[in-house]
Amino acid sequence: MEILDYAFMQRALLAAVLVGITAPAIGIYLVQRRQALMGDGIGHVAMTGVGLGFLLSASPVWMATAVSVLGAVLMELIRWYGRTRGDIALAMLFYGGMAGGVMFINLAPGGSNANLTSYLFGSLSTVSESDVTAICLLAAFVVLVTVGLRRQLFAVSQDEEFARVTGLPVRTLNLLTAVTAAVTVTVAMRVVGLLLVSALMVVPVAAAQSLSRSFAATFAIAVAIGVSVTLGGTVTSYYQDVPPGATIVLLTIAAFIVLTALATPLARRRARAAAAAAGAGDPAECAIPATRAPERSVGV
Repeated sequence: MEILDYAFMQRALLAAVLVGITAPAIGIYLVQRRQALMGDGIGHVAMTGVGLGFLLSASPVWMATAVSVLGAVLMELIRWYGRTRGDIALAMLFYGGMAGGVMFINLAPGGSNANLTSYLFGSLSTVSESDVTAICLLAAFVVLVTVGLRRQLFAVSQDEEFARVTGLPVRTLNLLTAVTAAVTVTVAMRVVGLLLVSALMVVPVAAAQSLSRSFAATFAIAVAIGVSVTLGGTVTSYYQDVPPGATIVLLTIAAFIVLTALATPLARRRARAAAAAAGAGDPAECAIPATRAPERSVGV
């Protein structure tokens, strides 16, 4: 294939695959926690890291990682200990991150807002070898956390109180989720862009949930959708000369619409089957009373 003859496209495709895996992998926990916009807020605070990278002549990817991790931890601490609600903390990260990024990059020698474009919306031609190395290392961390600790993270995402009663370190796991989300944002910013990465965390998960009720199946389907749309968007961007981030997000939304439309008849058949099964059951007066409350369990 012609597209593989170019080194920059090889790097872009590798980065796209890693983004397609990591974004839905952490996004499924954010959706369960009803923090779908967390990636958006972290994406904006990561702009400060990018600006600092230009100002200090350091790697924007690693600097964005450090700043976004700090911002995510700060948001969790405010949610725990402060009287300010989580949405207020997210708003402060949102606007403060944007302002800091613009300010620092304009203070950098030869810097201008144009330097932020490839980080805000993604750029195929600017993915360097050092970027790929950083993306591979950060993606390995995200996969290790989201897969290796899936049972614990799922339990905390579903019910923090129940997870605490079972002895899980809830605060540590919440912090780890926030840090992993921050790392994922910096993994994705070179392909999708900081302003659009949240869509890749949330929309594939929402599409997968319309097809499956199992956490494991939803996880697998969401990752498959993520990889498909990132690869498809990257290839389309190369041949049609369109922005990669916008193309990937539009493909993700299109996939959601198609899968939701296909899942609607399936959901109706399931509802009819459940209603038929309930109608064929014993009358309420013949039901055997439960002698003990069922134990709660977490299935993954």
